[in-house]
Amino acid sequence: MKSSKKEFIAEAEELLEESQRLVLEIQDTLATGLNPDTINALFRSMHTLKGVSGLFGLQGITNLSHALETLMDDVRLGKIEINRSVISFLFKNIDILKNLVDEIGGGSETDSGPYIKDIQAFRESLKSAGGDATAGGMIDEAIMKVLSEYEEHRLKANMKEGKGIYLAKAVFSLDVFDKALEELTKKIKTKGEVISTLPTSSNVPDGSIGFNLMFGSRTPPEELKADIPYEIEALVKSKTEVQAAPPLPPAQKQDTHLKSTTTTVRVDIEKLDRILNTVGELALAKGAVKRIGTELVDQYGHTSLVYDVHKITQTLERRLAELQDQVLEIRMVPIGQIFSRLAQVIRRYSRDVDKHIDLVIYGEETELDKYIAEEIIDPLMHLVRNSIDHGIEPAEERKRKGKKEEGTVIIKAYQKGNHVVVELRDDGAGINVEKVRKKALEKGLIDKDTELDAGKIMDIIFTPGFSTKDVVSEVSGRGVGMDVVREKLSAFGGFVEVETAKDVGTTFMLTLPITLAIIKALIVRVGHERFSVPLTSMSETLIIDHRDIQTIEWKEVYYLRGEMLPLVRISSFLGIDSDTAGRSFAVVVGYGERRVGLLVDELFGQHEIVIKSLGEYFKRLRGFAGAAEIGKHEVILVLDIEALIDESMVRQKGGTHV
Repeated sequence: MKSSKKEFIAEAEELLEESQRLVLEIQDTLATGLNPDTINALFRSMHTLKGVSGLFGLQGITNLSHALETLMDDVRLGKIEINRSVISFLFKNIDILKNLVDEIGGGSETDSGPYIKDIQAFRESLKSAGGDATAGGMIDEAIMKVLSEYEEHRLKANMKEGKGIYLAKAVFSLDVFDKALEELTKKIKTKGEVISTLPTSSNVPDGSIGFNLMFGSRTPPEELKADIPYEIEALVKSKTEVQAAPPLPPAQKQDTHLKSTTTTVRVDIEKLDRILNTVGELALAKGAVKRIGTELVDQYGHTSLVYDVHKITQTLERRLAELQDQVLEIRMVPIGQIFSRLAQVIRRYSRDVDKHIDLVIYGEETELDKYIAEEIIDPLMHLVRNSIDHGIEPAEERKRKGKKEEGTVIIKAYQKGNHVVVELRDDGAGINVEKVRKKALEKGLIDKDTELDAGKIMDIIFTPGFSTKDVVSEVSGRGVGMDVVREKLSAFGGFVEVETAKDVGTTFMLTLPITLAIIKALIVRVGHERFSVPLTSMSETLIIDHRDIQTIEWKEVYYLRGEMLPLVRISSFLGIDSDTAGRSFAVVVGYGERRVGLLVDELFGQHEIVIKSLGEYFKRLRGFAGAAEIGKHEVILVLDIEALIDESMVRQKGGTHV
């Protein structure tokens, strides 16, 4: 079964279980008085199920949940009086929905048409002829005009039940009104039902805000005024006696099954983080046991005890690797969850700017660490908004260029080694190089003689506050957003590249590590210090003779397979004395235009590490992504690859970091 289908089944079963609980609650309170909040909650559950099933293209479940949502809307508005037959009908249709969800798991879907007709016929047979109490002449007409249909129904229902109708008049200071209003609402709910909250400006001093809360209650006015410290006006007096509702007959047993179709369990990501921290500590313990075994061999030779230690070390290593893989697998989610949210953003913003966008999505099943998936939502949203506002041309302009009127946005995800690549492509006008140059000159980001290649364009458009838009719009933002893309990606070792062509379109390629939890790293030495370089950011290692290093425009480069590779000396960057004489090792990191060789003194091989934060005190320390523990409880620093690449880019431009 596809992971996206599993995700839907888990969500749908949760909603249907909640719906069944709410119907049971309605059944239990039918004799004593229905709680409108319960009816509203059931209405919202059906509404949510309709939206979720529609998102996954399951039309049968969408139509059936929509029909039940309409039925519940009639109930909450008082058009249908809820009784035993309605409750039985709701139970029956929730069971039908459960069966439809079960069938989705089996790869089929029954036609829901007959069930929908049954719901429509049931609605028509139960619609009341207007049995609500009338509020005409009893409530001020000015108040009645501002009430919604639902609020008016609840007002009439409270009057029909014989409750008094009151108006609590409150004035709050602007700086605390939200909390004060929430507290007042909670207090009133202990006495009755809040029908409507109406803002008012009458007799409200400057710096304050007023509200009139209409509520129904059987509590005597004197007691209300004693418990609620605000002015209370009685609009309708309560009846002294209220006829009790007839008792509810025993409900007919429902033909349901309790066993869930899916075995999915939703787990807080923080719990998984704690498990991974424990796995990380076990990995260190495993390394210590392995080291002890080696030392025992050196001291005592291959005795039976040493052999047992060696065997248990191998078993521990295998089982720990399995545990690590299983925990990491739990953290993985299909990136389609993120794409579905982006689809909603595209629909909304395309309406705002009056552009027709055809969205095409590939690779929804590509899996990514849950933490990374959530972290890339903002960068992707900024890129989507940028494509809609800056990239896709208006329909008339597209027709003049010989393009179809609808713009196309393609979002594609695929795995590439230890990375996931997310491509966002539009068929718009492309990045206007001359406009970028003009704005960059105005801001002093480039010299007038600077040629703009793909790499320099990317560096400029990702500068904080840079925008080629002359007029600020809600869609494109206020000159912020593109810098957020690079910041977010660099925070977990990701990269972004740009390809653009005039009147063809623009492609943003986001390269992301699959997971951040436990990673493989290369241990390197610079001077007397050891550091780790995440393998996810590496492509290869080289031995470089210092005589082969060239200097072009104040930067060191190495000629590698027909291309110039910029070099960064880690010893110079960190201010450490290097002990190499004629040669160094180069660790090649980054991708495309942002590829750099890091010069180090020695390579020690791979090691699994768990990166720990350096804490708030060292948050702004440049060049380090965190720390990791290896060997005999030795702590080494993890190099921040993105910061080192930025250092190389700045040196290419002849600038310096501030």
